[in-house]
Amino acid sequence: MPETEQERLQRDDEARDRMRAHMAAVEEAEASGRTGDRGSWKWAIRKRIWDYMEEHDIAANPRPVHHRIPNFVNAELTAKQVEALPEFQKAQWVKVNPDSPQASVRIATLRAGKMLLVPQPRLRTGFFSVLNPTTIDAGQYRFAATQQGVVQYGQPIDLDATLKIDLIVIGSVAVNPENGARLGKGEGFAELEYGMLRVMGAIDDDTPVVTCIHDCQLVDDIPADKMLIHDVPVDIICTPTRTIRVNRQLPKPKGIYWDQLSPQKLASIRILQKLKAKLERESGTTLPTGPDEVLPPTAERRDKGKGKGKDKGKSSNVDAQGPKGKGKGK
Repeated sequence: MPETEQERLQRDDEARDRMRAHMAAVEEAEASGRTGDRGSWKWAIRKRIWDYMEEHDIAANPRPVHHRIPNFVNAELTAKQVEALPEFQKAQWVKVNPDSPQASVRIATLRAGKMLLVPQPRLRTGFFSVLNPTTIDAGQYRFAATQQGVVQYGQPIDLDATLKIDLIVIGSVAVNPENGARLGKGEGFAELEYGMLRVMGAIDDDTPVVTCIHDCQLVDDIPADKMLIHDVPVDIICTPTRTIRVNRQLPKPKGIYWDQLSPQKLASIRILQKLKAKLERESGTTLPTGPDEVLPPTAERRDKGKGKGKDKGKSSNVDAQGPKGKGKGK
């Protein structure tokens, strides 16, 4: 049974409560010196964007968007922007994140006859799956781009796979178009996926990184000097209304920075444990471990429904400049 508006608003309030509790826990842990710098300032920006998208019905199912790569009204238009990129048109292998707002990009990749690489959500059950469009009926591309479809049609790969990725598409919560600095949902999976692909030799510094977001997710308060060595900057930003090419300033990660990886995160990802053990066997040394971390809560998994916010299929008339005040959109 579809949820009522009252139920949705109640879940939104609950998500905001979890958000406030997590922000307080991160700030307390940093202040006490237990976790080192875990970017408590980033959570204020995430909360501002998530709150704004919900309050102005830019958010689309699954809702509430807190603790997610947020889906948004007209997300499918960002896929049109990606399709127009020369980098996409010449790419043979494309890696796309598994989140809802990038579903149309995954479908477009298959329709264009390109090999699609999709990570397992939160790397819970494995690593990456490869979808070959020539082995999938064209009428099933939309289903194949879903989490269930990836399970059915995808071919799981391991760390020893040999492949070369031509384009990376990742989701974001907020992005600074001036320097390409981005914030994800705070769990670090885009960085870990990127780092493991670098270790495998599947990507390099010149592999373009694209993110697809709503215009309200463009901010100006993610400074370059506060980004960490493992943070992945973007080269191209696609919104429903435009494509932005970033003047590259930030270096891209070279791999996994084990001295930055918390024992809590390592314990939660089996493929990362496997990679660490493999590298330690090959080198005959013990790799370092980073400081502790207060892991963020994960978004509630509920029936996603079929709607996309109040303005399903319509252009939002909300000011595309996004949240006002510090970090307002460009």
